Amino acid sequence: MSQQDWLAKDFYKTLGVSKDASASDIKKAYRALARKLHPDANPGNKKNEERFKEVSEAYDTLSDDKRRKEYDEQRALFGNGGGFRFPGSGGGGGSGGRGGGFGDLNIDDLLGKMGGGGSGGLGDVLGGIFNRGGNRSGRAARRGADVESDVTLSFAESLDGVTVPLRLTSEGACDTCHGTGAKAGTLPRVCAACEGTGHTSRNAGGFAFAEPCRECKGRGMVVDNPCPTCKGSGRGASSRTVQARIPAGVKDSQRIRLKGKGAPGEQGGPNGDLYVAVHVTPHPVFGRKDDHLTVTVPVTFPEAVLGADVKVPTIGGGTVTVKVPPGTSNGRVLRVRGRGATQRDGTKGDLMVTIEVAVPANLSAPARQALEAYRDATTDHDPRADLLAATARPGTG
Repeated sequence: MSQQDWLAKDFYKTLGVSKDASASDIKKAYRALARKLHPDANPGNKKNEERFKEVSEAYDTLSDDKRRKEYDEQRALFGNGGGFRFPGSGGGGGSGGRGGGFGDLNIDDLLGKMGGGGSGGLGDVLGGIFNRGGNRSGRAARRGADVESDVTLSFAESLDGVTVPLRLTSEGACDTCHGTGAKAGTLPRVCAACEGTGHTSRNAGGFAFAEPCRECKGRGMVVDNPCPTCKGSGRGASSRTVQARIPAGVKDSQRIRLKGKGAPGEQGGPNGDLYVAVHVTPHPVFGRKDDHLTVTVPVTFPEAVLGADVKVPTIGGGTVTVKVPPGTSNGRVLRVRGRGATQRDGTKGDLMVTIEVAVPANLSAPARQALEAYRDATTDHDPRADLLAATARPGTG
């Protein structure tokens, strides 16, 4: 449908509502007409089928606040018949009309001069008005593409956070044609199929769905003489360095989203996002479980039995003293609060200390004699007695 046909139609009259009708009134009127005129309710009735299409088209425009506003403004400017009305023309036609003889200018002729190889003129000035949902160049703003990158951090960097430079290669405006996609000395033209919006409406059983225009691939413009560098796409590969802030407490294999750090948008559209996949180098001493750090600390047999205060390393390079209770068994986990990884709320997790009783491989003679004496003194204690008793019961063998 041409721009002139679009403006010539009175969508308010089609739906049977006033020009100041509310959104709910428009919706109510559409539903009533759609039920009455739907092809399923009127099989073989071509007249009702055409009327149903007109009703759906009217609702598609008036139900969208932005399109409705543009429709009202353009009809007020061009008149009900699609003729351009200069101030004082009164909408008169022909050379004898009021206002200097401009009369009614055909909008389609006016649009045809936009980007069609001419010098622009009035078409350039009014290009944004004719292009519903577009901009003055006739092309709809498009969001830039998302970009992905990888970064490898040390264990300490992942806990503290770090700003790293990332060299990115992404699409940007072509340096040769400056994003127009057209060969030097030429300009792209407004897509006739979508009238520069970049999308078309498809009617599906009483509901209109917007989809990318197949003719211009959603760009709103058609390039007849493509740029030799970008082949008409208007895009070219560009390299740039981005300072990416990796937050404290990031985990291995975590994906960080940096909003607006991706590829630049087209025609004033927003930039895409940058997604950074983080890889953390393992630490030789510390591990990590959720937001807690883990460390294994060896203690001697007397320390485990009698209890002791032992020094435990921390990720910052210092130490913290941990009290090992008397009778601590091998594998017991002690908690040091606030010495773990940074959490989302800014607080820190804990340091989880696993006790490992160290068994000496070689003993001196005095140490052996002392252990033998200890063994003889504890013959009444058999740590395996309960285990053997349990397996000796009937049905457990």
